[in-house]
Amino acid sequence: MRRYIIGILLCLAGVLHAQTYQVPKREFRAAWIQCVNGQFQNIGTAKMQQTLTYQLDELQKDGANAIIFQVRPACDALYQSNIEPWSHFLTGVQGKAPYPYWDPLQWMIDQCHKRGMELHAWINPYRAKTKSAYALAPGHICTQHPERAFEYDGLMILNPALQENRDYICTIVEDILKRYDVDGLHIDDYFYPYPVPGVTIPDGAQFSANPQGYTNIGDWRRHQVDLLIEQLNETIHRVKPWVKFGISPFGIYRNQKNDPRGSKTNGLQNYDDLYADILLWIKKGWIDYNVPQLYWEIGHKAADYKELIRWWNEHASERPLFIGEDVERTVKNADPQNPKSHQLPAKMRLHQENKGVQGTVLWYAKAAVDNIGNYGTTLRNVYWRYPALQPLMPHIDHKVPGKVRKLKVFNMGQQQVLMWTAPKWKTWGDEATKYVVYCFKRGEDINTDAPSHIVAITTDCFYEIPTMLAEGRYVYVVTALDRLQNESKGVKKKIRL
Repeated sequence: MRRYIIGILLCLAGVLHAQTYQVPKREFRAAWIQCVNGQFQNIGTAKMQQTLTYQLDELQKDGANAIIFQVRPACDALYQSNIEPWSHFLTGVQGKAPYPYWDPLQWMIDQCHKRGMELHAWINPYRAKTKSAYALAPGHICTQHPERAFEYDGLMILNPALQENRDYICTIVEDILKRYDVDGLHIDDYFYPYPVPGVTIPDGAQFSANPQGYTNIGDWRRHQVDLLIEQLNETIHRVKPWVKFGISPFGIYRNQKNDPRGSKTNGLQNYDDLYADILLWIKKGWIDYNVPQLYWEIGHKAADYKELIRWWNEHASERPLFIGEDVERTVKNADPQNPKSHQLPAKMRLHQENKGVQGTVLWYAKAAVDNIGNYGTTLRNVYWRYPALQPLMPHIDHKVPGKVRKLKVFNMGQQQVLMWTAPKWKTWGDEATKYVVYCFKRGEDINTDAPSHIVAITTDCFYEIPTMLAEGRYVYVVTALDRLQNESKGVKKKIRL
């Protein structure tokens, strides 16, 4: 009963907030789907496809337009690879192919694209084995080259200081890009391992033998990770210039007590503890988007969400900035300013106030799908209630495609259908890959900046006009989108029902 009452109160709060919340036309609305929690391990092809289908359907209803899918958890694969073995987290035995056979990555690409969603392939670059008890396959990198990894608190980690490991990781990424039509390549927060008290990373002798001009081992380690990020950026955009390279770092860059630039927090730090200098990567232009994991609540003593979202907005919005949101923590904590509501409305207000924030990634997909605290319902009814285009990436491509051609209306019995021809193109940056269809009532201003008028974002060159529309006159506008969702000028067509 208590949860039911809380749900009603949240819905009321959502309705009130909806009156003032301006849904942006462009927004990254994504969710992470992970495998390392064992949710897919050895459940079989049919069950896994059924589970993923349900999650994708519900997320589509919620308004999501992207999925970040974990495909390489520990130097093993949830896709057909001739380089690394099938994942333990898929079949329960590393190196064992799924039966009946399927390719989860290809299947997810097809399913996401069918729903109008992007698919970002999520890899863990250095982690070679988790703490789980399982045997490594004969083809695993640590079986073939154990000297290239070190053990740390039960984990096996590819040594970031070895160029052959950087080359190997980039070879894996190049293989994925050449064989799969992914929209993004994604890395989360695992670089050097999370520190464990009393456990030392076993690379001191290597640093002493070849400090590469550094006098501090922390600076030396950061340099090794910098080299990988730079090389990955070059590899991705050489193979497929339109694929977005995104990183999701731990939510604290540095604490202010360690660096005047830092946030007013008191927790583990990307820079000092994981040796990940995310601000440098943004400054150098080595990444295309950034998703800091702000999993804490507003008012958290050591890591206040409000403090952190403002900090990232100020210091890291030179590249598209999306916020990693913990669904469960958001709904389990009350809003300090409105104790009858959980924190989703307050957090979304902060998104709107911090203009550098251009999207959200949900941790994790199943929590939103399960609609904990009416989170999913509130997304679909309030915050994500209209379709959204992807944020622009002008540093990759800013040229808009040509207009659609030959826009006409055809009567198919009782059904009217808009049809058009794709614009002409010469290079990948000019090719139209999707189309946006807008609908306006007679007399309304033709404002394609208003997402409330979007009735379809489609790969088709046609649109069936709903038969349930009231009789009258309407104006439809069709625009073209390229791979980076730069939008062409619109072409209008008047229709009478």
